[in-house]
Amino acid sequence: MYIPEHFRETNPARISALIESHPFGMLVTAPEGVPYVSHLPFLFECSTGAQGKLLGHMARANPQWQHFSTGREVLAVFQGPHAYVSPSWYASAGVPTWNYAVIHLRGTPRLIEGETELEALLEQLTRVHESPMPSPWEPKLTGERRAKLLNMIMGFEIEVTDIQGKFKLSQNRPLEDQQNVVEELSLSSNQTDIAVAELMSEAIHDEPK
Repeated sequence: MYIPEHFRETNPARISALIESHPFGMLVTAPEGVPYVSHLPFLFECSTGAQGKLLGHMARANPQWQHFSTGREVLAVFQGPHAYVSPSWYASAGVPTWNYAVIHLRGTPRLIEGETELEALLEQLTRVHESPMPSPWEPKLTGERRAKLLNMIMGFEIEVTDIQGKFKLSQNRPLEDQQNVVEELSLSSNQTDIAVAELMSEAIHDEPK
């Protein structure tokens, strides 16, 4: 990924927070040089291993899990909030652009095939995503239904070997322009615009004084 230095994000807390708030990512493999993409929910365990671990599952009918047998690294992409930025918001000259935040994680995949480990993975993923619900649903699988459902999916984990974060949030503009963009996006009725404004505010406050 092309990352100008002023847009490079290396703060582990901000990287983890973006993945946690946008866990539906893209898993990219390239068997025989042809890109293949699946859109999947993930769980990022940032404190596991050297650079963290991604957990997920896909339908057994999805052929992508078979690509893991090559031993090649895979790519997971997490797209955060993004918004159009008008040059009319700047105090100085500028051009139209787009602000956004994105994380790329590369790593080595491993299939999770044992029933006990696979069921534990499903329970973990369900617990995380059900936790905000007023009455969280619990995966109480038994008997033939349990065996059938587990046989329909393939679990996996990815040991992360490289993390690239790009938070393009007008850091290349004067502070006054950055603050103007934050103000304009904050007035939007679009929640994604507001999320970009919040990321920009955090970045401005974290800048060395």
